[in-house]
Amino acid sequence: MLRHTSQINGYAIHASDGAIGSVNDFLFDDETWLVRWLVVDTGNWLPGRKVLLPLSSLAHVNHIGRQFSVRLTKQQVKECPDVESDQPVSRQMETTIYDYYGWSPYWNPVSYLGMAAFGGGYLGRTAATLPSPELMRTEQEIEDAQPGKVEPTLRSANEVIGYHIYASDGEIGHVEDLLVDDDDWSIHYLVVDTKNWWPGRQVLISPMSVRKIEWADRLVSLGADRQMVKNSPPYDSSTTVDPLYEKNLHNHYGDLRSREGL
Repeated sequence: MLRHTSQINGYAIHASDGAIGSVNDFLFDDETWLVRWLVVDTGNWLPGRKVLLPLSSLAHVNHIGRQFSVRLTKQQVKECPDVESDQPVSRQMETTIYDYYGWSPYWNPVSYLGMAAFGGGYLGRTAATLPSPELMRTEQEIEDAQPGKVEPTLRSANEVIGYHIYASDGEIGHVEDLLVDDDDWSIHYLVVDTKNWWPGRQVLISPMSVRKIEWADRLVSLGADRQMVKNSPPYDSSTTVDPLYEKNLHNHYGDLRSREGL
């Protein structure tokens, strides 16, 4: 199911022996648009400290109770490697954290979301509900195309919210939120508030429509013009995005990737 990242922020995190904090942010890969880490604020338990938890640590999700359970003890979390909150997370740091927990990293082609570490699937999912082979091939192709690349391209979901969105012929608004699939943790859409251009309207933009993100200037450029965005299916944030809506949205932007070479 698709959920707003802003709504998941604040979910309580419980280890096997007690509470450890709450979700503060998500780190996602800006090439695959897959969430890689939960950023956890440990609050009064470990004042002033934030920790990264891989998605493979999740044991149970209770959306009604706004709570995640993880396959860790409080002591394990307490002794995990420190992360500099004001520095980008390097691949070396990611490797250090995975080595500490003894889990298979997400970039290991044998494992997705650390599933190899648990030998039975993530959150009890069956093979029929795992990410598609096409998605997994996409990740491998990215790795193969950049053999000398050492650093990941991890970005903060909180940071992206507020970025200006530019169509090919002008600004259309700003990123209001992100919609993430809580099955495979892929970011499906950017929720865009168009109030400065088109009052009273929100639209969804697929990451596939994004041509470039200029992190220093805090803006996202699209491979679509303003009219195409304006004619897209209306979005109501109070309703669930269902398969029919997604089909209509994808049909609307249909041949955008081929036209723009995306």
